[in-house]
Amino acid sequence: MIDSSLRRASGSLFGLAYGDALGKPTEFLSVPEIHRRYGPAGPRELVGDPVLVTDDTQMALAVAWALHDAPGYTPEAVEPLLRRRFLDWAASPENNRAPGMTCLRACGELGRGLPWQQATVVDSKGCGANMRVTPVGLLDIDLDTLAGLSQLQAGLTHGHPTGLAASELTAYAVRVLCDGAALTELPGLLTDRARDQRHTYRDDWLGDLWRRCGADSPAEFIATGWDECRSALERLDAALRRPDDGGDPCRYTGEGWIAEEALATALLCVRRHPDDPVAALGRGATTAGDSDSIAALAGAFLGAAYGLSGWPPAWSTRIEYADQLATLGAAWD
Repeated sequence: MIDSSLRRASGSLFGLAYGDALGKPTEFLSVPEIHRRYGPAGPRELVGDPVLVTDDTQMALAVAWALHDAPGYTPEAVEPLLRRRFLDWAASPENNRAPGMTCLRACGELGRGLPWQQATVVDSKGCGANMRVTPVGLLDIDLDTLAGLSQLQAGLTHGHPTGLAASELTAYAVRVLCDGAALTELPGLLTDRARDQRHTYRDDWLGDLWRRCGADSPAEFIATGWDECRSALERLDAALRRPDDGGDPCRYTGEGWIAEEALATALLCVRRHPDDPVAALGRGATTAGDSDSIAALAGAFLGAAYGLSGWPPAWSTRIEYADQLATLGAAWD
């Protein structure tokens, strides 16, 4: 059960949105250009009223509302709600924030009524799989259900096993931080989880997805994803053994366009600034890669660790979708 006194669920959801908003204007800029515009520490202040977010927050809200409205946490209960929320997002006039092509393509197929295993983009492991999974980590559920929900919500659009595994690891990271794990413990906990789950294919949640990807067996299919995630975590560990030179974290753990790199680079930003959440978001937004997704994940992790009080109080009334973030956070705090 999440410690309600710290309002960790609210902190995580708002943190995701704050990181997303700080990374939004820098996503397609080079690091030198970001430095020219914002200084060497990157963006530290939210700009606008409301402060706009991207599809990262929009889709995290879609997942969150599907879970909020679900009568139970089973594939049969949740999949139709996720499908409906994703299709509503795809058709919304507010879906004008450079949405990912994988998500749009899969939503087009979902809209035709295809089973999701046929609608998904089977070769995509883009970070859209895990940029939106934070709400799963905020639920009071067992770890098997957390794993199933994480992989299902990813699989509706991103069918690659690494997208599934990275999504589960992201939700698991939020979960253990909400439960009180230290930020320093996180890479080791995630590595252990990846090792333990290497051959676990959740057929009750994924059905025959593995067959569509040309794997010889379910275990072989899912092991590929866990192995790629472990490789990314190994690069994270290697980076953390080096002194921090203040440069682009993507040089060590990848640019974050794909799921396992978004996870690892967000964790690197968190570990470089464990006691200064805003600095960690600024670091995530100051990259040559997918800055909004990296900073969003960093915000989700730090918000889970520190709760709502870890963020500047004035930000919560200015961020776009503040009412939804507050309602959902309160439901899970």
